Amino acid sequence: MFQTVMQSLAEGFLKTLEIFALTLAGAIPLGFIIAFGSMSRFKVLSFPVKFIVWIVRGTPLMLQLLIIYYGPGLLLGNNWWGSGSSGRFIAAMVAFIFNYACYFSEIFRGGIEGVPRGQREAGQVLGMTNRQIFFQVTLMQVVKRIVPPMGNEVITLVKDTSLARVIAVYEVIWNGQAFIKSDGIIWPLFFTAVYYLAFSGVLTLLLARLEKKLDYFRV
Repeated sequence: MFQTVMQSLAEGFLKTLEIFALTLAGAIPLGFIIAFGSMSRFKVLSFPVKFIVWIVRGTPLMLQLLIIYYGPGLLLGNNWWGSGSSGRFIAAMVAFIFNYACYFSEIFRGGIEGVPRGQREAGQVLGMTNRQIFFQVTLMQVVKRIVPPMGNEVITLVKDTSLARVIAVYEVIWNGQAFIKSDGIIWPLFFTAVYYLAFSGVLTLLLARLEKKLDYFRV
């Protein structure tokens, strides 16, 4: 029984890792795009972007998962995601990436706007292009500023991956809970906690090392 449980939890944890990695891979670049959109001087662009970010940040991720997965089929009569586990997983990734991109965008926006304007002006005086100023002056300071809040969001994402189970994506908690229904045992859930704690612990150490390496660049 123990071997069966651990094998099932390991399979579920691989799905958890997949959700985590793909969310970061999609949400970070999308977050920059949304941040630049919200910072745009053109109100016709910035206002809708800010409004969407406000909606996403103001509603639960669980609700967004349910709407994104069931919405197209129930409202439009067309299931965009397809059937089976692959369809549920695609819908989950769309929800996770868009949700976290909106949160990241606010962190990126705060980091970019927090860089003193005088430094950008100094770059212009030195004859640097806007591209050079952004990548050589602004970006390094932004990275330093956003590491702590980004770290908090990354740790939150580890735990939020469990929400994928509401649309039957078989992550680690789903696989652990399955033994309650099938065998009447609860101890597998305690091992799911070990997976989360170990994963969060490793990420915490890595983020702390990254933050320490960036100490030389003080803002």
